[in-house]
Amino acid sequence: MSIRTNTDSAVRSHRAETYKPGATIGDWRPEDDGFWQSTGRKVAQRNLWVSIPALMLGFVVWQVWSVTVVKLNDVGFGFSKSQLFWLTAIPGITGGTFRILYTFIGPIFGERKFTAFSTIILIAPMLWLGFALQDTGTPYWELALIAAVCGIGGANFASSMANIGFFFPKREKGSANGLNGGLGNLGVSVVQLVAPLVLTAAVLGAPAGGPQHDAKESTDIWLQNGAFLWVPLLVIMALLAWFLMNDLKVAAAPFSQQKIIFKRKHNWLMTWLYVGTFGSFIGFAAGLPLLIKNNFEAQGYQATTYAWIGPFVGALMRWAGGRLADKIGGARVTMLSFVGMAASLVVIIFALPHQGDQGSFWAFFTGFLAAFAFSGLGNGSTFRQIPVIFRDQHMREAADKGPEAQRAALQQSEMEAGAVTGFSSAIAAYGFFFIPAMFAAMTVTSALWIFICFYASCLAVCWWFYARKGAEAPS
Repeated sequence: MSIRTNTDSAVRSHRAETYKPGATIGDWRPEDDGFWQSTGRKVAQRNLWVSIPALMLGFVVWQVWSVTVVKLNDVGFGFSKSQLFWLTAIPGITGGTFRILYTFIGPIFGERKFTAFSTIILIAPMLWLGFALQDTGTPYWELALIAAVCGIGGANFASSMANIGFFFPKREKGSANGLNGGLGNLGVSVVQLVAPLVLTAAVLGAPAGGPQHDAKESTDIWLQNGAFLWVPLLVIMALLAWFLMNDLKVAAAPFSQQKIIFKRKHNWLMTWLYVGTFGSFIGFAAGLPLLIKNNFEAQGYQATTYAWIGPFVGALMRWAGGRLADKIGGARVTMLSFVGMAASLVVIIFALPHQGDQGSFWAFFTGFLAAFAFSGLGNGSTFRQIPVIFRDQHMREAADKGPEAQRAALQQSEMEAGAVTGFSSAIAAYGFFFIPAMFAAMTVTSALWIFICFYASCLAVCWWFYARKGAEAPS
């Protein structure tokens, strides 16, 4: 009796050791209700709530230029409107490109270790930016290079979203991904809200450097504070990720296994849809401050007062989109997203100033709030669609082949869904570049009509493949 008791105690101790913070987990069965209720939920929630603020800081670094450019000329840099839009757009290039890399690197090295690493390295561009902003003689090419390095912060999303999806069962993936992505996306609003507030005083003390003179407002500001503020927070989150998160062996996969997604049709179709939702969200977030400044500042509307609200709404709606998709299906919510975004952009087009008409700021701003809200819904629903599509297809192929084949099919579907989630987010991140770039290269109205046509193509794809009766992959 004593031997049996000691043995049971040793087993329980071993199991507790297996799932403690910082451990690599080999046995992970979220679809097993007993395991999920006794062990899985607690571990998954811990990883989720560490992942969210780490991801949020990645978005802060990625989007810091969207608010920084608004004040550059006021302190004496003297760049053209086109140059400012390009500084806003450049982080989108590196963000999208590094997302492709991060999609496949995380499962190779372990997401806990990679989350800590990808967070701590963001200190470098924040320090570089803070020092560069204190000298109005800093050349444009150097600022463009800093903007490119800041873009790496956006890459964290790909590895983070692919990782969190592994932790949760099918019925909760939409909500979990919606929380991780939605609250992580709040980094866009956080930087656009907080950075302007800390510029107005020497809140970081003498080590942060002296002020610059804002000629427009006839006051001193500390532009570098918008960069230096995030450095200690990045250090803290990197340490928390290292000590509190877990690596999942089931999520580990070499690139040779992950590259199968490039042969999957639904990888490319869902990437197309996610470009429409997240590409719009991140591109509008990057471009909105300058759109307000260029079109409505003369009427007394300040970009720093209003720009953060749109991304805030979109980020919260991402969580709502995931929740709603869990209940009524992702494809339906995604279709609603595209219809809503198209209608919102029509409102914006007619609210812009035209040929001497001053336009209507409140109609313009309401249209953008609606566009952000509908893009957030679609961001949540598309990331619920991806795991459902791949799980259902693989499980159909393994039907009647026995439990072992079904377990292998489930594991393969999780791996592919994670890779597709990361890859689609990488391509969509280029919206950060293309939307501000299009605003710089053509009239805003022309760019918005192009976006509306693109949404129509997304709506057709979603209906045909995922939403109509008899669709190939209902989701």
